[in-house]
Amino acid sequence: MRLIIAIVKGSDASGLLDALAEQHIGATRLAATGGFMSEGRTTFLIGVEDTREDEVIDIIRKCCSKRKRAAPQFRPAGELVPSVAVPVEYEAGGAIIFVTDVEDMMRL
Repeated sequence: MRLIIAIVKGSDASGLLDALAEQHIGATRLAATGGFMSEGRTTFLIGVEDTREDEVIDIIRKCCSKRKRAAPQFRPAGELVPSVAVPVEYEAGGAIIFVTDVEDMMRL
């Protein structure tokens, strides 16, 4: 058995949960905050049999694609040179996935 821990962008979370449920894959959803720009994140805890690991990762890949975003460029305080703030482009979305073996699982 495997435990898949997936950290995804908050806006991708509902779609991912629906896609997992369609395939009868249970998941626990936890709200989190962190990363660049302190955007909302969602962490999923997904316990599956070894044979379904690739299936779950494919579902995450389809539901949590990367996309380009723009953020305002911050100037150091006290800078005297007037300038036009040029947005900085960065990649957002996607997922961070950890997979670990599960020694034992119990439902009480």
